Amino acid sequence: MKKNNKEKDIAITVKNLHITYRGLKKTSIRAIWTKMGSRIEKFHALKGISFEVEKGKILGIIGKNGSGKSTMLRAIAGIFSPDKGTIDLHGNTISLLSIGVGFNKKLTGKENIYLSGMLLGFSEEEIKAKEKEIIDFADIGEFMDKPVKTYSSGMYSKLAFAITAILETDIMLIDEVLSVGDAQFKEKSYNKMKELISDENRTVLIVSHSLDTVRELCDEVLWINDGEFMELGPVDKVIPKYQEFMETLNTTKNS
Repeated sequence: MKKNNKEKDIAITVKNLHITYRGLKKTSIRAIWTKMGSRIEKFHALKGISFEVEKGKILGIIGKNGSGKSTMLRAIAGIFSPDKGTIDLHGNTISLLSIGVGFNKKLTGKENIYLSGMLLGFSEEEIKAKEKEIIDFADIGEFMDKPVKTYSSGMYSKLAFAITAILETDIMLIDEVLSVGDAQFKEKSYNKMKELISDENRTVLIVSHSLDTVRELCDEVLWINDGEFMELGPVDKVIPKYQEFMETLNTTKNS
């Protein structure tokens, strides 16, 4: 879904992005009490990723599981703080659409509409003006007045998508949610997404394992592997290289 930009304004600049997770190694009680060895285990999720996204572009992000795709989206959204490097949104508003992120599960769906909207920078009046449209799009009936912790993953995704789709921001970050929900909602959300990203002023980053989705919706593709930058370029150039890489990787594993 190509967009013709008159000017190449930059919407997102990521420079030398590093993110490291820290956790406890498995160890014995005796080792803990005697302080033998280090119990801190580090996992380098992102290792110096740098790229820019032009305003109005639709960027697909691909890579095998564990490559840091979701971590990068959360960093761009401001949920994770980089250990090193910078992220510049150039004054744009941003929203992240990802299952399991952004809701207070003790609050009702309706209360989370307002909480999410305010976190995105919208006023209570602006959210109220869009409330009915969000509720109608989510289509989860009486569950809108029940705590989110009672929701199925499908209902959660419906509400999350409805909020992000109706309360439009300059930049949208989409993390695999187009594949969640019943068949009817998948079609509705997919059509809504195509409508939203057709706006030449909206910048969209989509993480997806569906290469067909990336081919149809995206202008360019960023491929990362094990936290490292591999390639950024046109869909028809990067995806074949990624597929060849994955085929080689799978062949090596199975040999």
